[in-house]
Order: sequence, then C-alpha cells, then structure tokens
Amino acid sequence: MTPPVVLTIAGSDSGGAAGIAADLTTIAALGGHGACVVTAVTAQDTLGVHGIHPVPWEMVAAQLDAVLDDLPVAVVKTGMLGSAEVVALLADRLSGLPLVVDPVLVATSGAVLGDEAVRVAYRELLLPVATVVTPNLDEARALAQGDGTAQELATQLAALGPAVVVTGGPEWTSTDSDPDRESDRESAPESAQCTDWLALPPPSAAPQSEQPDIRGSRLLSGVATPDNSQQSLTSGSSAGRPVPVRHPAVPTRNDHGSGCTFSAALATRLAHGDDLTAAVRRAGAYTTSQLRLSASWQLGRGRGPIAHVSTRPPIEGDPA
Repeated sequence: MTPPVVLTIAGSDSGGAAGIAADLTTIAALGGHGACVVTAVTAQDTLGVHGIHPVPWEMVAAQLDAVLDDLPVAVVKTGMLGSAEVVALLADRLSGLPLVVDPVLVATSGAVLGDEAVRVAYRELLLPVATVVTPNLDEARALAQGDGTAQELATQLAALGPAVVVTGGPEWTSTDSDPDRESDRESAPESAQCTDWLALPPPSAAPQSEQPDIRGSRLLSGVATPDNSQQSLTSGSSAGRPVPVRHPAVPTRNDHGSGCTFSAALATRLAHGDDLTAAVRRAGAYTTSQLRLSASWQLGRGRGPIAHVSTRPPIEGDPA
C-alpha cells in the first residue's frame, strides 16, 4: 500500500533531536512518507542553539514548489519557520491543505527561534488557515498576547480559526519528585500525568463545511468529553470549549524534540484518516512511548533527545 505523504517544513537540528530530524523519523515510524522543506540550518546540541542560518526565501519557495508539484501531499506540518516572509508564503500556498502548525518560537534551551514579526505573522496569517495548532503554554501565551490558563488560551486561539492543542508538562503528584535528579527518574510516582487541552474553533471562526477532508474522514468530526462521549462540533456546545486529553508523564531529562515529535505524529495520524480527537490521543501516546524509551539514555551533556528509533522484525543481514 502506498503510504500517505506528510510534508514537514522546519529547521534542521545538528544534534538530531528536534526539527526536520524528529519529524521525518516520526513520520516514517508511523507509516507515512516524509517530504521536507528546510527553512533554516542550526548549529544545535543538547546544551542549546549556537547558531542559525536562515534559508533564503527563494530557496524555501523552490523546495515547496518541488514537493507540491510532484507528490500527493496529504498533510503539512510546520515547525521553525524563521521569518515573517516564510510564514506569509506558507499561509498563501497552504491554505487549501490540512495544516498542523507547531508554532516554534523559543527552543527548550531558551534560544529565540522566532522574533516579534514572526509571532505577529503566525497570529494574523498562518493560524487562520491552519487545521490545528499545537503550542506549549509559553507559545500559547505569546500567540494570545497575554497570560492565562491553558484552557483559557486554547479558547482564545481557537477563535482565530484553527483547532488548538495546548500541550502540557508533567503534573507531579509528589512535590519531592524532580525529573532532573537521577534518583527521581526511577522513583517518580506512576500516577503523574500530563494534560493537553483541546479546543475547537467556534462555527463563526471555522465553519465545518470549510474544513478539509482526509481520505473521506472529517478532521474535526467530534471531540471527546472527559467521560469519552462524543460531542458534535456543529452543536456549538463543544466548539471553543476546551476538553482535557491526558496521558502519563515520564520523568526524564531526555525530552529534547518532544514537541516536534508530537506534532509530526499528529500530522501523520491525520494523514492516515484519524479524526482530530483520535489523532491527538494517538500522537500523545506515541510521544509518551518514545520518552519512556529514551528515559535512561545518556546522550550529550544537557537535555538529551527523545527517542527517534523504532522497532522492526530482524531482516537478513542484520548484525548478530
């Protein structure tokens, strides 16, 4: 069976944890064919981002043309875009395709990957044409231009047009647990969890009839309430009102690239035909499994990478 094509548009990470590296390995692990448009080359490791070289606008546009003119792209996922001009290009060229926007503005290390002009372009140009946007809490506050809880921010951003998943960090049940301590990586409570908040656009912002289809399945066909019942998006009772999507927390310092992994997994599940709620849950489950896999790794001197390896049956010629 021919795999669905998922196009990632993002920067590189020379340490192999985030950006294009995370996206392509995740897409492949989940059964998609990954195509890519590189927006920036970074000198990056587990300690931080040491240099950024933006790819010229013309070359970004040329890469985009090459992919879209030849391959049947099912879903597009964006990461670090680097400039307001690139954001504007994508808003113009991608408005007819299912679009997952990971609004990368600040790296895990604190390095700024998108300036004020990029933030404004995201808000005014790209979010209104996106299918779903996946900010963490800091990115959600930057895009919403204010403070607030994850639920409040999800509602505010959904009013701009896209569905919104504000991704959440660990909620430890014991104040004594610290994932940065070696001992606590083994002793942290199993009941710790993360909560993402999923909000859908109100009908006035994104009419259901305008949402693109993927393989005959409506992306925004319904949202699960906390008791796992389904609500219709057209009723107005669920649109704009966030619901929690919970998954186990993993006590680890090896989380570099987890946001890229989640959004790439979400895009790939949508490309396989999942509705939004199912795709969000499966992307969270996949990200959790990769964090568990790399929890004991010792790679680099800083925040290590989330796992980008996948298991497969052995084939002839593999080393013993």
